Amino acid sequence: QVQLVESGGGLVQPGGSLRLSCRVSGGIFSIYTMGWYRQAPGKQRELVATIQASGNTNYVDSVKGRFTISRDNAKNTVYLQMNSLKPEDTAVYLCNAVLDKVIYWGQGTQVTVSS
Repeated sequence: QVQLVESGGGLVQPGGSLRLSCRVSGGIFSIYTMGWYRQAPGKQRELVATIQASGNTNYVDSVKGRFTISRDNAKNTVYLQMNSLKPEDTAVYLCNAVLDKVIYWGQGTQVTVSS
């Protein structure tokens, strides 16, 4: 049973930073493509960033230059470093692990950007 557990969310002021973590257990972390998504109230789930097993990364335009996705295969963990946060970044952030057509999801962590 593959399980994903996110952590690191919270309340931060505009311009602040947070680092989200997603630890994977029960699978072979190093071969998964890992992704961070977010879902704001009343909006569709949005892809934020992905990192392949090779280390190649991809970002949605709205976070380029502000967010950085990384992975530590020794710790079975993927990170999302979020800098220069804006109120519009407020959402539940979820991570997923993808291998071929199989997708696993975490439960999400709330990020609120507000003064």
